[in-house]
Amino acid sequence: MPIADNTDPKPIVPSLSRSDDHVAKRSLSGASIAGANFADPSVIQTSDGKWYAFATRTIGSVTHIQAAQSPDFKTWTLVVNADGSQYDALPSMPAWVATGPSTTWAPDVMQVADGTFVMYYSALAASSPTHHCIGAATASSVLGPYTPVGPEAIFCPLDRGGAIDASGFIDNGQRYVVYKVDGNSIGHGGACNNAIAPFVSEPIILQPVAADGITFNGAATTLLDNAGASDQGVVEAPALMKSGSTYVLFFSSNCFADGHYTLSYATSTSVMGPYARAAQPLLQTGDNGFASPGGADVAVDGQHLVFHAAYNGGRAMYRAVINVVEGVVSV
Repeated sequence: MPIADNTDPKPIVPSLSRSDDHVAKRSLSGASIAGANFADPSVIQTSDGKWYAFATRTIGSVTHIQAAQSPDFKTWTLVVNADGSQYDALPSMPAWVATGPSTTWAPDVMQVADGTFVMYYSALAASSPTHHCIGAATASSVLGPYTPVGPEAIFCPLDRGGAIDASGFIDNGQRYVVYKVDGNSIGHGGACNNAIAPFVSEPIILQPVAADGITFNGAATTLLDNAGASDQGVVEAPALMKSGSTYVLFFSSNCFADGHYTLSYATSTSVMGPYARAAQPLLQTGDNGFASPGGADVAVDGQHLVFHAAYNGGRAMYRAVINVVEGVVSV
């Protein structure tokens, strides 16, 4: 998901809350927002109670992966270096990533049992530089810097368009990675390159992994695919959570660039599915004043959600608290 350029190197991520602490409804003016561009955010809380978020790079920036931090999930600031320049959580790229201007997307950070932090990220593949693949990197502290694992990507189905938008999930001790096969990159044009029939499949895949969060330890399962024209051929940005006995798969559909983008969800009684889409999106353009909300991630607690929406030529991060009642999600 490419993002618009933003020249402010140290903006504050907007996150102004309503009194009920649900969807953070921002003001449309005010220096505190400063046009922060923090797309495809992921969120993690560490054992000391602090919160951290990671995001897609900003076009024109040499920073591969942005990072932000918060003491309370409400007030967020970008992480910067001692000289005031923006901190890069993933400063070095492995051999499989294309050289030249970097296009790194959609990071997600999880902590595994031995205390290691694992980052999943998407980047252009050197062997096919119009397609992205997903790599993994590790660090001993949540902010890193993260070091790529091995010389190869972990998910790289180039014959199907590549892969993007990986997100970790743990259920009863079993770890998973959910991601999107990037059919957009070989689509037939229109909105986000997949809105013209025949629509290219871009399934959301669930892969069981071992305790290290990286090694495969079971067969992959398809959870969802685009529904053709009604999705503009696009589903992406998967994130899983569990509430009681209900599994909730958050995803975005339609093209992020034209106002039809949504934050949607589907539910199942099994992590492997089948998943049934909710009757309407959780958030769409016009809700709470948002434009093109999507790209969500949910914390391990299954309650704290971050997402982006269009703002000031880029995409800013917002937050929400999730409520699930009888399989229906609200924020």
